[in-house]
Amino acid sequence: MVRDGYIYGLSLLAVAIGLAWATGNSAWSIAPVLLAAFFLWFFRDPQRTIPGGKGLIVSPGDGLVTETVTIATPNGPRQRISIFLSVFDVHVNRSPISGIIAAVRYQKGQYLNAMNPASADRNEQNVVTVRDGAGVEVTFKQIAGLLARRIVFNLKEGDTVERGQRVGLIKFGSRVDVLIPANALLRVKVGERVKGGSSVLAAMPGGGQQ
Repeated sequence: MVRDGYIYGLSLLAVAIGLAWATGNSAWSIAPVLLAAFFLWFFRDPQRTIPGGKGLIVSPGDGLVTETVTIATPNGPRQRISIFLSVFDVHVNRSPISGIIAAVRYQKGQYLNAMNPASADRNEQNVVTVRDGAGVEVTFKQIAGLLARRIVFNLKEGDTVERGQRVGLIKFGSRVDVLIPANALLRVKVGERVKGGSSVLAAMPGGGQQ
């Protein structure tokens, strides 16, 4: 359970008790109790089995793969995998590879529906690049959606991370984009559901270093 779940859940349970006591009618407590149950469920943080093996790139979040496309970037072509996180998905984010946090860049923006392709560039987002010992870089974007209003990232540039390690979360509906090397071999396709830390998105040719 993410700490926020306890904060929201216990606060609403306290409200429910207060309403029932103040009004003498337990019916007034039903709505806050249901909301408390929702927040406790929403902020769940299940254990995941992290796959071993060299060169694997795992999903940074739970959700539905909505796009796999090659795009141009200032550093050359990259493959982009877009993952939509609905309000029903686990929203804890994990590192796609092991390595060093090479860059972290927060960008203010709009709150377009995360299914809208324009959200990748225009929405509020946190862009994180991880570089492994072989120089392979994977960038993932925590992108706020229509309902999301807070992005959490718990690390900083220079920190070391392990594949599948928890690194933050996005509150409520949102999107995660993953930029991987152009020569990486995709292991997923549009329409598949993935789980953060355990689903393999791609693999580097020859196994890479990890």
